[in-house]
Amino acid sequence: MDRFSPKLVTVFGGSGFLGKHVTQALARAGYRVRIAVRRPDLAGEARMLGGVGQIVPIQANLRNEASVHRAVSGADIVINLAAIGTEGGKQTFSTINHEGAALVARAAKAAGVGALVHVSALGVDKAADVSDYARTKLAGEQDVLEAFPTAVILRPSLMFGHGDGFFNKMGGLARMLPVMPLISGDTRFQPVHVGDVAEAIVAAAEGKVKTGKVYELGGPDIETNKQLMERILRETGRKRPLLPLPPGIAKLFALPSSLLPIPPVITADQVELLGVDNIVSPEAIKDKRTFAAFGIEPTSMDTVLPEYMWRFRKHGQFDRDDHTGSVAA
Repeated sequence: MDRFSPKLVTVFGGSGFLGKHVTQALARAGYRVRIAVRRPDLAGEARMLGGVGQIVPIQANLRNEASVHRAVSGADIVINLAAIGTEGGKQTFSTINHEGAALVARAAKAAGVGALVHVSALGVDKAADVSDYARTKLAGEQDVLEAFPTAVILRPSLMFGHGDGFFNKMGGLARMLPVMPLISGDTRFQPVHVGDVAEAIVAAAEGKVKTGKVYELGGPDIETNKQLMERILRETGRKRPLLPLPPGIAKLFALPSSLLPIPPVITADQVELLGVDNIVSPEAIKDKRTFAAFGIEPTSMDTVLPEYMWRFRKHGQFDRDDHTGSVAA
């Protein structure tokens, strides 16, 4: 596409972790980007990801139909990244992950939008029976395809990258706690780099893959939850014993934190999710509904985690590397 194409893309959730990468990728490709968020006043830094006037925040709430229709009006492409992993007040799994997703799809169809990309999560089909988050995400996928049959659904695994919500959180816990809690240590994950997911989203928006399908995005490495925790301890230079917690006990620990006004470390619903493998399915591999469809070679954790996990070491970037004896860069 021409770098200075006037095409307009509305990105719901464009100021979040994944959203910033998607917004920047779209800006580099020459699109005008409308970031649809609940608080445009808090999305000011997103403007800096593109040229002057190229990126504009707009107020939109997935619980307010009129605001969603305004956000998609005049757009050529709509990308929906908006979702919640924990509930709070009126922001429930049903209203955002399910009903909100369906509303965006219906509004995009009514506005004559040419392409819709909806981002879900890997494994929601397998975890729908045990997790409300997964159940509502799966229902959202189904309603999106019903309202907008040519939509592209992407299911990324656990994402990593600067500012991610998992490895940074676990790194912080490794710095503070004398032991690291381990829940469902045998569950397998396939962490994926946020930049690779953003690249796939832009490719889907540009019609480079078959529409009306669900794609599963996983990285090159499959590791158990225990292996991921051991990796985090290596990257942070911390020696902490792993304390296995049965799911029932983990839920008891999760209950008090869920009642506090601050975001909980883990919820009972997330404990259930941790018990379900989060890897690309054999069916998706067979049908080439993976990164292979996009021509993307996924990035390994080995090449990215050291770039930001050093800040959880005792002496930060000045800690010595255990293998070479050299000062960390």
